Amino acid sequence: MKRLLLPLALSAALIACKREPEPAAPVATPGAPATAPGDTAIVAPADVKLEDVSESTSDYIIGISYQVPAEQYPGLAAELKKYADTARNDLIEAAKARSQPGGATSAPYDLSLSFTELMHTPDVVAVAADGSSYTGGAHGAPLIARFVWLPKQNRLLTAQQLVPSAAGWTAISDYVREQLHAALSQRVDADDLPAEERAEVVKNASKMIDDGTQPEPSDFALFEPVAAPDGRLSGLRFVFAPYQVGPYSDGTQTVEVPVDVLLPHLAPEFRPLFAAAPAPAPVATPTPPAR
Repeated sequence: MKRLLLPLALSAALIACKREPEPAAPVATPGAPATAPGDTAIVAPADVKLEDVSESTSDYIIGISYQVPAEQYPGLAAELKKYADTARNDLIEAAKARSQPGGATSAPYDLSLSFTELMHTPDVVAVAADGSSYTGGAHGAPLIARFVWLPKQNRLLTAQQLVPSAAGWTAISDYVREQLHAALSQRVDADDLPAEERAEVVKNASKMIDDGTQPEPSDFALFEPVAAPDGRLSGLRFVFAPYQVGPYSDGTQTVEVPVDVLLPHLAPEFRPLFAAAPAPAPVATPTPPAR
């Protein structure tokens, strides 16, 4: 029978994952590169080229794939390349360090990173970066980032810009926590654990959820737009890396927040990007019988 394990060591890993400062581009998970903060339009050279990378030496293996037509937006292309270059350079530096006297001598380090397009409209272009960087240990460090580009404004959209108020993040946090706790209960029920063990699992996992979804934009920096039928956005899908709201074995978790939760808290300049919340269905009113 599958058991849901939550080692105490994850607490330290969770602390290391949290509280990343919010950048102009979405942040990465532990060990991943972060981009510089800024709310202004991005000026980038027009000749940015997104070329796949394949390198193999006795010390490291690197594979980077750009499955995105982002070069028509030089600013976005520059951000993607900067993220990938930083991840690559970090891995190479780690490989060099282990070759020094006293360094590790295990299998080659490796980096795998892929960029894929999530949405492409005249108003919003979204790209996902997913991969891992292995520099020793039981498993690699996940590399996860999301880039939401506004072509007409020539800039990246951040969580802080999108929802500027504390009340907005409280509403989003409450909704996300409810969904994550419900999913946790379903997983634990499926494991059919003894009552005492179930209570301990739920207690520990619930703490990870609450710690990883504080009502602050830094805990919701990774998000993806969700398309509405009219081409606008029907909501946002928030992405949580391993260790943020659960153990590594749970992998990346996501929660989709609908437009009716978001709309009251969005900055006015971004509300036109979203479809209006659907009106409630009319309540049937009984017709009195004719006399």
